[in-house]
Amino acid sequence: MKRSLSGIQPSGTLHLGNYFGAIKQFITTQNEFEGFYFVANLHSLTSNPQNLEKNSLDVVLDYLALGLNPENSTIFLQSDVPEHVELYWYLSNVTPMGLLERAHSYKDKTARGIAANHGLFSYPVLMAADILLYNADFVPVGKDQKQHLEMTRDIAIKFNQHYGETFKLPEPLINEALQAVPGTDGQKMSKSYGNTIDIFAQGKVLKKQVNAIMTDSKELEEAKDPTTCNIFKLYELFATPSQISDLREKYLGGNFGYGHAKKELIEVIEHHFKDAYAKRAELEKNMDYVYSVLKNGAMKARDIASPKMAEVRKKIGIITTL
Repeated sequence: MKRSLSGIQPSGTLHLGNYFGAIKQFITTQNEFEGFYFVANLHSLTSNPQNLEKNSLDVVLDYLALGLNPENSTIFLQSDVPEHVELYWYLSNVTPMGLLERAHSYKDKTARGIAANHGLFSYPVLMAADILLYNADFVPVGKDQKQHLEMTRDIAIKFNQHYGETFKLPEPLINEALQAVPGTDGQKMSKSYGNTIDIFAQGKVLKKQVNAIMTDSKELEEAKDPTTCNIFKLYELFATPSQISDLREKYLGGNFGYGHAKKELIEVIEHHFKDAYAKRAELEKNMDYVYSVLKNGAMKARDIASPKMAEVRKKIGIITTL
């Protein structure tokens, strides 16, 4: 069976962009691939996260509540597998500076005022270690993350050229039909932009987040263009074809306001996640089970990571006496 691997940073509450851009794909392919899905708590240090411990556990709760099955998929904390950091160092010594300087993510974050540091700059090398350590065949990524995977392949090629064939070159697993999920301001939904709608937001919280979606200034009686409306774009992600068609007719017919559209968006979001809300509430009452999932996942991950690192050390010439 082919192996798929990906991770999500616990840098805040997971949102609809995380769900449609990554988690949903993890779930729908978990019977097709051998899945390794980790909480990237080491990566999150580049953004100085608050409440790291809580956020890390929340990601696991979200994974499980949304349908990721630990019987089919390996779920673990990045920090529970020290081989990630060890391989990161070895790969750093074959990674050209110019490759890292071209990273879009680094340029974007520093342009937005995030302080430049070594962790932020070398982020793609740790990401490469995450992937190459497990001989991953596929990595589910959004189109905007494709460059990082290309960098992983470049780093693997450099290592293989220097030390001999060691690492498999992973392929991106991209849902071509899915564009970037729009945030409340129309930009890509991202915690960094503060424009998110949380997966598990309910009631007043969900209503407040949905009501923050920016719209044009058309009056109630005017016809509206669904193709340019972010409410409609989000609605399409959840609704059935007939629901989408009905809402489009309401937009074009007039006498239908954006407030009405936001109400219908809230309804389809709550319906979609109804079972997940209930499952997450039950999981919160059984944290021993959640910790057991992480412990078992870490052991399974290390069963693969440890022999891979032994191979890497031997090729480099690193002697171990313990």
